[in-house]
Amino acid sequence: MNANMAKLIVAIVLDVLDFTIGRIPGFELVFDAILGVIAVALWGLPGLFAFWELADPTGQLDGFVPTMTMIALSQMGKGQKGVER
Repeated sequence: MNANMAKLIVAIVLDVLDFTIGRIPGFELVFDAILGVIAVALWGLPGLFAFWELADPTGQLDGFVPTMTMIALSQMGKGQKGVER
C-alpha cells in the first residue's frame, strides 16, 4: 500500500468519525479543530481547507461534507514525478 492510499484510508476513517462523534453538541468545534490540525499534518497547506468546518458552529452542515476525503483525493498523485496516470 502506498502512502497516498494510506492517507486516503485515514481520511475516510476520520470523516466517518466526524459524521458520528463529530456531531455531539459542544464537542464538534473541538473535533473540527483537531481534524484541521491532522489535515495540515497530512497534506501541508492544502490541509488548511479542513478549517472551513469551524465556520459552522452547529456542526450540522459540515457533517454532510467529507472534507478530509476530498482533500485526500485532490492530493493523490501529486508530487509523483515520472509516473503516468
